[in-house]
Amino acid sequence: MTIHKSHKLTSGITLVLGGVRSGKSEFSENLIGDSELKPVYLATARGDDAEMRERIELHRERRDNSAGLDWLTVEEPLALGDALKNCAFAGRAVLVDCLTLWITNLMVTGADVERETDNLVECLDRLSAPVIFVSNEVGMGIVPQNAMAREFRDLAGAAHRKIAVKADHVYFVAAGLPLVLKWQD
Repeated sequence: MTIHKSHKLTSGITLVLGGVRSGKSEFSENLIGDSELKPVYLATARGDDAEMRERIELHRERRDNSAGLDWLTVEEPLALGDALKNCAFAGRAVLVDCLTLWITNLMVTGADVERETDNLVECLDRLSAPVIFVSNEVGMGIVPQNAMAREFRDLAGAAHRKIAVKADHVYFVAAGLPLVLKWQD
């Protein structure tokens, strides 16, 4: 995927939303690759089943095959704010993939997702590196039938809104095409 010259990662917070397999992770990886900063991949996924382990491996292979990039991978399924504080230094660019998996992990452990989201958003102003958050936009479909799925959809939507307020750039990726929703210089 080629990045248009206007889509250069410079600093601050970027939120990249999209559906499953929309190209949002690849777009985000390319933004970081074009930045000439040390790439850090902050992974929130847990390989609890074969299908998820396969998805994780596909992401690893794509990063490993990215020309000239040597990604530092940090795996942190829960303490996202702490992980960012520990790896978002000057000279680096951090890709968090993905927020919806992080929210799922928090829900499964019984954590207070709203409080954890607020803690994450609060730490963003103190980071010394640009950070890209990747997340699935789950609120565009039908209203789920079960209460947990509705709660998940609501928590994800609220997290997206809070991060979008802080973000300098927000994209929506559909069919591999990035649509600019917010751009601040």
